[in-house]
Amino acid sequence: MSRLLPPAIAAFCILASPAYAHFGLLIPDREIVSDPKKADIHLTLAFSHPMEGNGMEMARPAAFFAVADGRKTDLAPLLKPTKVYEHSAWQADFRPTQPGLYQFAVEPQPYWEPSEDCFIVHYTKTYVSVFGGEDGWDEPLGLKTEIVPLTRPFGNYRGNLFQGQVLLDGKPTAGVDVEIEFYNQDKKYKEPAEAFVTQVVKTDANGVFSYAVPFAGWWGFAALNTAPEKMPYKGEPKDVELGAVLWAHFVEPVRSGK
Repeated sequence: MSRLLPPAIAAFCILASPAYAHFGLLIPDREIVSDPKKADIHLTLAFSHPMEGNGMEMARPAAFFAVADGRKTDLAPLLKPTKVYEHSAWQADFRPTQPGLYQFAVEPQPYWEPSEDCFIVHYTKTYVSVFGGEDGWDEPLGLKTEIVPLTRPFGNYRGNLFQGQVLLDGKPTAGVDVEIEFYNQDKKYKEPAEAFVTQVVKTDANGVFSYAVPFAGWWGFAALNTAPEKMPYKGEPKDVELGAVLWAHFVEPVRSGK
């Protein structure tokens, strides 16, 4: 039997409802390619709440590309529709032919979020080392906003301290919230309370943040700013949340068996 809550309690419940973090998702099937016979990289692009395993609809990206050794390759023609968490998403298969450190990046279409009364645009990156290539992982791509890793974003163990610098229009941004979530694809982990779903740190005066990764898997780092320009929605100007998102993989050490 349902009953109405007193207005004061109802208002408190609305205010206390958890605001789940949004994350642009760009996940390759591996971070290191070492066998030329198995060089194909499968990439998944989505928009989601990765820790809870909840998806949102993702329109075809405005841009999707890879950069290696200063060469940019348009990957948009490779995109194919798929589903992630039962919502529209995208996938692509890319076969590198040259050694190098490949930065993959996606610029999505603006996503209207009615619960926050704003648009969301997450510029999302990830990295794959191909045939031993490592140079260039600490170089920015020149995106509107991005995280430049200060820790090599591949070949990391669980427990490593990860550091990055947040740039907006090419400049470090101080005091910015960086939301951090695990890609809980197989629902392996369950948070003990809502506060554990999204970890949060802030950038220092130089736009740098740090986080010690507690368990193995793919981790997303999302630095959030508000764009100076607004976008129209039904004739009204609305704020635009700009997210700089970076995904990196962390592994468990493998014992030698001796």
